Amino acid sequence: MDKKTNSADGTSIAYESTGEGPVVILVSGAMSTGGTVAPLAVPLAEHFKVVVYDRRGRGESRDTPPYAVEREVEDLAALIEAAGGEAALCGISSGGALALEAAASGLPVRQVAVYEVPFAVYEGGAKERAEYTERLTEALEQGRRGDAVELFLRLAGMAEQMIQGARHSPMWPGMESIAPSLAYDNAVMGDGLVPRDRLASIAVPVLAVAGSASPAWMHEAARAVARTVPGGTYRSLEGQTHMVEPEVLGPVLVEFFGR
Repeated sequence: MDKKTNSADGTSIAYESTGEGPVVILVSGAMSTGGTVAPLAVPLAEHFKVVVYDRRGRGESRDTPPYAVEREVEDLAALIEAAGGEAALCGISSGGALALEAAASGLPVRQVAVYEVPFAVYEGGAKERAEYTERLTEALEQGRRGDAVELFLRLAGMAEQMIQGARHSPMWPGMESIAPSLAYDNAVMGDGLVPRDRLASIAVPVLAVAGSASPAWMHEAARAVARTVPGGTYRSLEGQTHMVEPEVLGPVLVEFFGR
């Protein structure tokens, strides 16, 4: 990241931009940095000025306790101001929940696209989120970062064998290093349910996307977002999973943001 901007509370947020034109800011999800979504900037940068940033508490960005979702909205406000005063947002997974909250908060956002925000639309979803929150908080307070990462991977549906394999892989130390930010994404997700009142207040177009190979509840969550936002649209991407391919999602975003 070659640029810095200061959020309202003084926290330094690292970002970089490529391309020219209307601004699009990419918002990453849990256990990720700006580098995770950077490949998506490649197809978009042919048409837009694309901003990729490290959310607070991860990558090259700093952090200032105590955490609140409002601070991350202020981070986006600072990025939008630094980029020219207006932007479209594209949020991946829980980053989509943050992008939607930013739009609902009245930031100068012209459009929002989200990919598979994991809102619970199934029975027991809120209870599952509450149990996860309790166990995650306990693990982080006790400094058990590895256990916190395991909790998240189980919540995401990863098989136990794959989790143990990841724990013994070279990428595990990096995952543990940003484990405290799991609490931030958890806060962004609220009680885990679709925040219908907040979504209903969004006054800009919203595109909610899911992959056809993802679980059915992911599609229902995307449809719920599209139905609740006054200017919402739903779209399914053939053959895609939660790990969406940039070359597939990119053209869809170019079409939407180019309207």
